[in-house]
Amino acid sequence: MNRYITDTIKSDSLKALKKIVNIPSINSTKEDERAFPPFGKGIDSALKEMLSICDKLGMDTFYDPEGYYGYADYGEGDEMVGVLCHLDVVPEGDREKWKSDPFTATERDGAVYGRGTQDDKGPTIAALYAFKAVADAGETFGKKIRFIFGTDEETLWRCMDMYKSHEKLPDIGFVPDGVFPLVYAEKGLLQIKMTGPGATKVEAHCGESPNVVPDTAEYCGAGDITELSARFKALSIPHTVKEDKIIVHGKSAHSSVAGDGKNAIALLAKGLVGLQPHPAVSFIAEKIGFETNGESLFGEVIEDRSGKLTLNVGKLEIKPSFSEIVLDIRIPVTHDKDELMGTLKEAAAVYGFDCQVFDYLPALHVPIESPLVQTLWKVYRDKTEDSTEPKITGGATYARAMPNMVAFGAHFPNSKSLAHMENEHITLTDFYNAMDIYAEAIYRLCCQ
Repeated sequence: MNRYITDTIKSDSLKALKKIVNIPSINSTKEDERAFPPFGKGIDSALKEMLSICDKLGMDTFYDPEGYYGYADYGEGDEMVGVLCHLDVVPEGDREKWKSDPFTATERDGAVYGRGTQDDKGPTIAALYAFKAVADAGETFGKKIRFIFGTDEETLWRCMDMYKSHEKLPDIGFVPDGVFPLVYAEKGLLQIKMTGPGATKVEAHCGESPNVVPDTAEYCGAGDITELSARFKALSIPHTVKEDKIIVHGKSAHSSVAGDGKNAIALLAKGLVGLQPHPAVSFIAEKIGFETNGESLFGEVIEDRSGKLTLNVGKLEIKPSFSEIVLDIRIPVTHDKDELMGTLKEAAAVYGFDCQVFDYLPALHVPIESPLVQTLWKVYRDKTEDSTEPKITGGATYARAMPNMVAFGAHFPNSKSLAHMENEHITLTDFYNAMDIYAEAIYRLCCQ
């Protein structure tokens, strides 16, 4: 078994991780805005910094002139092994819940804290320095390895669309943006915007991203705030009062595991329904509530391998001119998107809402007996002596973007998942262990 990860690699990779986490690479542009850089200066700065790191590692780099993506190559083989990574991150959420600045990488208690340490900057740096370790050991790369850096993974994947329209696709590869041992199938991803009537006496601004369970929901509108607060207290709805607003408090989580969080929008709807009537509030309270499987809307949607449907109310806006609900739905591998949309449209129409698809990614399935899956699974078993089976998840990774790709780590089975949550961090043990696994995987995919 190869041992590539040296103390120098560990030290250099940690410095690089802190440098890239310190760049707040949140999408700062509107969905229909045409700008340069396309997703804001923060993301563009992270992309340029990552390519600078790759330059210093001896790789050949390319920056897309339009700013959508970049890549770094090493080796001269006819076949290409791709490592697909993303540099954008979700917003930090409630800063008051962070014990340190989310955009100042902070090392404490054997871990590095900061937004992106788990999703996806930490795994990206681990894979990149794993490559560097293999190259430094003098191994011969019979295949080209290409690290592809995306900038729009947390929203609409426009970076991948641009890459695929201009560049060669890898023959095989992996995405360091999932769990170990690996993910060979992913549920379909369906994000929907529901648009309905506005209101003059009700105003709400809740949620920042469809794929995050919102941990706060703000309401201001008609009615005595003191009385409303008393109602919320009687219903055991965690909240605070700030001037003329009520702020409901939940618990954030990634929408693919929405059941791990507490949706502040659902809590707000529970407190308001029947008291401050509005179709958006009524729809959420009556047709979704605290369910994360969509059963009241769709009935039971389940598949033997990939489990139940997952539903998250990611955003709610109520303004004088319109209201909007944004849903994130993870669909079991064998179920039909169009059938679900038909059911949702019928239910929404009763409340005066129109439904439009905001984003859709079909399910992914790479056969478990494929050489890629078998190779990566064996690397994991050899390194860890863990016999955990490959997984099917509700997460959506870049593995769907190109053929013959799977998500491979960097999250370990017994480690706490903090992606999209406050105090996101990666332990140094997990960081270096993932790096060791990635180094062996890169050796077997590129050098044997």
